[in-house]
Amino acid sequence: MGAASPPPTPRDQLPLVPSPPPFGLAGVVITSGDHICCFYSGADERDRILRAYLRAGLRHGDKCICLIDSTEPHVVRRQVEDEGVAAASDQLVVEPAGPAYLRNGGRFSPDIMIEYLDETIGAALATDAFRFVRTVGEMSWVLREPPASEELFTYEAAINRFAPRYPQALLCMYDLRRFGGGMLVDAMTTHPKLLIGNLLVQNPWCMVA
Repeated sequence: MGAASPPPTPRDQLPLVPSPPPFGLAGVVITSGDHICCFYSGADERDRILRAYLRAGLRHGDKCICLIDSTEPHVVRRQVEDEGVAAASDQLVVEPAGPAYLRNGGRFSPDIMIEYLDETIGAALATDAFRFVRTVGEMSWVLREPPASEELFTYEAAINRFAPRYPQALLCMYDLRRFGGGMLVDAMTTHPKLLIGNLLVQNPWCMVA
């Protein structure tokens, strides 16, 4: 284990105009309102990106929400905090993706999911006094084909209208080894930005705003 990292800056000491939030990968910064599609290959690359994104958020003083599908939430939390990155009790939320996305009695509903995000992110900013919220969802839960899972990309398109509502960034993770070509094309055409490796770029193939 390396040297302990400094704790996050207390919220009442954050600057009135926050600096651009770092993604956590070298040279990559987030813009408020970002809706990012992350393509990765396998668990090791997922974990590298996830750890960097969440650790950077904790250090920046952000509220961090992680909806993880293919590993246990306590494993993610332990990995994120493994290098001494301290999280306030309400700062880091890690939940299973399936129940989070299927909160409509096991059925996927874009409207209900966006209502959940609206309430959760709104409360983090207005009630808990965070200045920025970053969320990440591992999207492999949809491969189990729960009811109404065909609405996934209707939801992804709607997120583009939701994202500018708050100082926030939303990262959606798609494993190139598990998703078929058709779904990867749909993911590409519904996200304004793409993260491929360590490169975050404007997405020229995005078809919705």
